[in-house]
Amino acid sequence: MKIKHMKHVLVLATALFLAGCTAEASDKQTLRFSAIPDHGQTELKVKFDKVAKYLTEKLGVTVEYKPSVDYQASVEAFRTGDIQFAWFGGLTGVNARVLVPGAEAILCGESDKHFKSYFIAHKDTGLKPSKEFPVGMRGRSFTFGSRKSTSGRLMPQFFIKQNTGEGPEALFKSVGYSGTHPKTLELVSSGEVEVGAVNYGTYEEKVANNEIDPTVCVKIWETPEYFDYNITVHPDVEAMFGKGFTKELTEAFLTMSDPELVSAFKRKKLVTCKSSDFDAIKAVAAASDLLAKPKN
Repeated sequence: MKIKHMKHVLVLATALFLAGCTAEASDKQTLRFSAIPDHGQTELKVKFDKVAKYLTEKLGVTVEYKPSVDYQASVEAFRTGDIQFAWFGGLTGVNARVLVPGAEAILCGESDKHFKSYFIAHKDTGLKPSKEFPVGMRGRSFTFGSRKSTSGRLMPQFFIKQNTGEGPEALFKSVGYSGTHPKTLELVSSGEVEVGAVNYGTYEEKVANNEIDPTVCVKIWETPEYFDYNITVHPDVEAMFGKGFTKELTEAFLTMSDPELVSAFKRKKLVTCKSSDFDAIKAVAAASDLLAKPKN
């Protein structure tokens, strides 16, 4: 009976061991990615789940989209290796690469090489469109987007300082953080906040779709251009999926011709880029004390 019992134990132990190995192997075969939540979570998940399906078929590995609750959460998931690549903004991409040596920016939208922010105001402020920085914003209530947004906070804050010599808290009556670009538009359109800074693409999209009235939510100034959104890849993908996988992933995106899939990124086309393209963003982040500090 003891021998028979021992056999059962050995069989059970072997089964558990093999199950563990299978689960580990299966986990390693899953390529996970995320995106900064600059729009509604439901919208992003629906669109990026389709991108995941396309990549699964194209690359021959299981690909899964994992939503992030906020901008910082996407960077943290990348740092810990919970995701292997992400659609980041300029600032979040820079910070992700600072925290993960060897990570590389590989793709961006063609428009991301010429990105800009809009300063917007409710019509009742009387502020009008101008090529000059709108100093008439002084003393108004103001909102950025997310605290970690490139187009909704970092670069607008930089241009405020550059043009006035003052920080936002000194220039405005109050300063808030809406969390997303659509929310910024909502707050200014309703008059709850007088002035704000927003991703120019989101503004143009909402106007084209008749979701905001440009005579009520007025674009009063646009910033100079800068690099912004990008796909950054974790260096672990080469060990997980084989040498040359980063190149395969890049090619999969470059040959992604379905407009519906590309629209998940709110871009018409993805093109190659490199980490050094974002050196100016990195310098502004460092000067603004918004650059990540590597953990020991």
